[in-house]
Amino acid sequence: MEKKIMLGNEAFARGAAEAGAKVISSYPGTPSTEITENAAKYDSMHVEWAPNEKVGAEVVIGAGIAGARAMTCMKHVGLNVAADPLFTAAYTGVNAGIVFVVADDNGCYSSQNEQDSRFYARSAGVPMLEPADSKECLEYVKLAFELSEKYDTVMMIRSNTRISHSRGVVELGEIQIPELKKYEKNTGKYVAMPAAARKLHIAQEKRMKKFAEDSSRFQINRIEEGSKEMGIITSGICYQYAKEAVPEASFLKLGSVNPLPKELIKEFAEKVKKTFVIEEGQPFIEEQIKAMGINVCGKDLFTVQGEYSVNMIKEVFRKPLADHEKAGEAPVRPPLFCAGCPHRALFYLLGKMKKTVTGDIGCYTLGSLPPTSSMDTCLCMGASIGMAHGFEKARGEEFGKDVVAVIGDSTFFHSGITGLINMVYNKSKSTVLILDNRTTGMTGHQDNPATGKDIKGNDSPEISIEELCRACGVQHIKEVDPFDLKEMEAAINEGCERDALSVIISKRPCALIVKQPGTPYMITEECKKCGICMGIGCQAIEKKGEDIVIIPERCVGCDLCSRVCPFGAIVKEDR
Repeated sequence: MEKKIMLGNEAFARGAAEAGAKVISSYPGTPSTEITENAAKYDSMHVEWAPNEKVGAEVVIGAGIAGARAMTCMKHVGLNVAADPLFTAAYTGVNAGIVFVVADDNGCYSSQNEQDSRFYARSAGVPMLEPADSKECLEYVKLAFELSEKYDTVMMIRSNTRISHSRGVVELGEIQIPELKKYEKNTGKYVAMPAAARKLHIAQEKRMKKFAEDSSRFQINRIEEGSKEMGIITSGICYQYAKEAVPEASFLKLGSVNPLPKELIKEFAEKVKKTFVIEEGQPFIEEQIKAMGINVCGKDLFTVQGEYSVNMIKEVFRKPLADHEKAGEAPVRPPLFCAGCPHRALFYLLGKMKKTVTGDIGCYTLGSLPPTSSMDTCLCMGASIGMAHGFEKARGEEFGKDVVAVIGDSTFFHSGITGLINMVYNKSKSTVLILDNRTTGMTGHQDNPATGKDIKGNDSPEISIEELCRACGVQHIKEVDPFDLKEMEAAINEGCERDALSVIISKRPCALIVKQPGTPYMITEECKKCGICMGIGCQAIEKKGEDIVIIPERCVGCDLCSRVCPFGAIVKEDR
């Protein structure tokens, strides 16, 4: 059998192909993005980017009911968006297998919170599996489809940043050609009206009870005999950390974390003198075990915050830490826009104009940081538009006119459209800036409905943001190149002065997908050392002693610095 080193996310995709999945629909979100990107490499599956996680979930639920195995992938906060269809699909059950893969982000490496997706599984009443390495990522996807069909339930798989983005050896199996299960109309099962839903809820509780009973015999839940003095109950990546930190202990490795295999837990706890629960995030497992009347130690020793490590667990158990050379101090480098980024010009202007800016999720969130420091809020996908409207309704129209909502093109399609409709419907006077950089930049340059390409790079209909805004009822729309500072400033002023809602589309491709001309700029002797050029936060501009210089190797020739210099001291290098 062929073996290959794979990212956890690659293994998830391979598992879907080997399971005979036919449909995968997702929205990109770190750390889950690469699952869908890798799935697109398999011709056996239809793979697509959906506008948001709710749509992706609805697509795969529809596909599953129609008889095709289907999977949707998202990051933890994406599950908030997909929760509506998930909770009802948990009632209806499935026809062919339906799997949700959710990647948590302990440590907030790329997210605005550390929410624990296990609580969603428990609240929705669906089983959840949690792999501990790449090999299990592949195996658990295949198992999840089998269990989904066996127990007539949506299945969830919990990953996290470390599992998704670490590599391990995976044994490859055969890719299965999807086979459709027979579809039969069944309104009592698939039409969740109140009268039907009450019956479906009873059925859901029965299958979850059966799953819980059976899970004590699942091979993915196993006891590993060790010292009788100490027993550790753990799952996922924490199993790897704990196994390395305390190898002499007895272990109960949980592969299914909802519902818990209670009989197996009781059996394990009786075998050891003292039982510990090691889990990142909230005390999800710990509290349920304590509710069973079993005394365990958990969050009284371990934090609910951040990411765990081998050394952190060793410290708790007072064991010698692993020897390693102390890493040298890395040079301090604040997060900055890329050289040539179209967002830099816009946020320079917004900071200069001292507008109240409600921000959103994307590369442009960096606009909140020095030197531009021109963003007041950032909450969740699409919130910038709704919050701008809230500012206006709280503080009045005059204040609202100077409020600018900033949102990216992909985020606008994800969840900004409904907010814009609300602004139109409720007569907002604020200004919305849609930053159309022709890609979904923050998650690694995925296509979206505005780019004219699908996930495989094939041509697809390009949705016009301007026409969409007009269809939503916006009457004042202007498209501007953000590097045209005078026109952009005039457009923002015009929008803020207007006694009506305005939309400005800041349109310029991401500097990483469309390269700038390339001739670097230089600072001449005409420089007055005023520092205005430093205010744009370009990586290529540095202060050396008393002088301000441009590092030619970093400069992409976008010419923004020359546009802001009031003395004409920045010119192209003579090459």
